[in-house]
Amino acid sequence: MMDITMLQTIDHELLRTFVAIVDHGGFTRAAEAVNRTQSAVSMQIKRLEEDVIQRPLFEREGRTMRLTSEGNTLLSYARRILDLHGEALNVLRTPDMVGRVRIGVPDDYVMRFLPGILKSFSQTWPLVDVEVHCAPSSELLSRQKGNLDLSIVTREVGHEIGEILRQDETVWVVADSHSPYRQTPLPLALFEDPCFCRRHACNALARAGRQYRVAYSSPSLATLQAVVSAGLAVSAWMRSLVTPGMRILGEEDGFPTLPDASIVLLRTPGAHSPAIDGLASHIIEGFKN
Repeated sequence: MMDITMLQTIDHELLRTFVAIVDHGGFTRAAEAVNRTQSAVSMQIKRLEEDVIQRPLFEREGRTMRLTSEGNTLLSYARRILDLHGEALNVLRTPDMVGRVRIGVPDDYVMRFLPGILKSFSQTWPLVDVEVHCAPSSELLSRQKGNLDLSIVTREVGHEIGEILRQDETVWVVADSHSPYRQTPLPLALFEDPCFCRRHACNALARAGRQYRVAYSSPSLATLQAVVSAGLAVSAWMRSLVTPGMRILGEEDGFPTLPDASIVLLRTPGAHSPAIDGLASHIIEGFKN
């Protein structure tokens, strides 16, 4: 067995200075970043090169400085070591930084909003596990009593509960290069019942005396988008979810205006922790964009 007392170690402060030089493009700016003098930074790198690595880490060509092959190798390890060092300190000093959060969200918002939210959250809370449960708003409302901590749901304007994240127009959408909206009866691709977008769309067409049929029905926005993109039907969903290759139909196309919708954040009573509150803050911020 190897005697660990014989292994040479690398001071993480030397690694921090080394990474700062790479990230800031030179010794002067790195010195400011690590709050040391330039001469102190130079001495640290000299010590790292001569006493620890015993290889040059930088090549200098005039005023240009670049990493040697050994420097590139060390950079990868240095970043990992510093990340683990910071992670260990966070866990030991702030035990609330670990845990699990369970969030419910309709399929509608997964691709549009969730990637940015989860990315920013993971940068602040790297050790918190996030369980994402995708389901329609009606199902999430019924599951809000215990097996979810947070839920993002769609509500009619004036019937909101929870915290309003944003209000959005409900619009008619069709593929740019197709015209199923000229057909009679009008082919529709709508979310499954119960869905107020579906109800409002059907009621609005009925009031306008427009014949229609629900040709495609699904709980998945991705499925409805595929149907619309193929030119098979017209659909209705929120303006923020309209993707390139689709256009919005208005009154000039013979389509009545639809009521706006609200996206709200629900918090399960009794579900409180720094991690849950942290994810809620990131969700609120994420829906501003």
